[in-house]
Amino acid sequence: MRLVPRSLSFVVHLCVTAILVAALALALGMLFLYAPTEATMGDVQRILYLHVSVAWCGLAASVAMGGYGLLYLVRRQLSYDHWAQATGEVSWLCVTLTLITGSFWAHEAWGVWWTWEPRLMSSFVLWLLYAGIFLTRGGIDDVHQRARTGSILAILAVVDIPLIVMATRWFRGVHPVAPRMDDRMHLTLLVAALSFTAFFACCIYQRRRQLELTERLADLSARLDPF
Repeated sequence: MRLVPRSLSFVVHLCVTAILVAALALALGMLFLYAPTEATMGDVQRILYLHVSVAWCGLAASVAMGGYGLLYLVRRQLSYDHWAQATGEVSWLCVTLTLITGSFWAHEAWGVWWTWEPRLMSSFVLWLLYAGIFLTRGGIDDVHQRARTGSILAILAVVDIPLIVMATRWFRGVHPVAPRMDDRMHLTLLVAALSFTAFFACCIYQRRRQLELTERLADLSARLDPF
């Protein structure tokens, strides 16, 4: 196995970091300076760009966790469980941010911080499912048993994803289906979604590396001190 020189690895890491910072700065700049102010809600509407971006990242990471869980069940390789845990943690974070930003937006749009409408309920259920998955994983010491249990629960949690996506079309609720937006708003939303997707993808990669190194360290410690 050919190792990448530390100097080259540092340069690559620095370049990726610079690109991510620039992308996020561009997204925030467009959010506040380029996108027009919405006529009804005013500047509060700008929360929508962050809300939709983290919601998309949360759902995508949820599907990825289910996929990696399925791969672990098929191949029994812990590397897939590391990916599953990393994507699941990021998904839980994004769903948390989705619920928080959605509450701020709902307060201005509907006059309440929370209403038990279909999309909000199904999103909250997903948040609870992932909280339960990590609590369950945390109580299992055997790495393969933990991976099997987490994988099965992650696959079951994916069932909630279509309900979240289609809730506004299948059920009556106050959540908008596809609000009309100015072209500049659409472009800002696209840039924000792509920027946050790249950022959270990088977070997943780094967290996966951390989990893999932790597993290697634990295995090395067990070999050096079997008692």
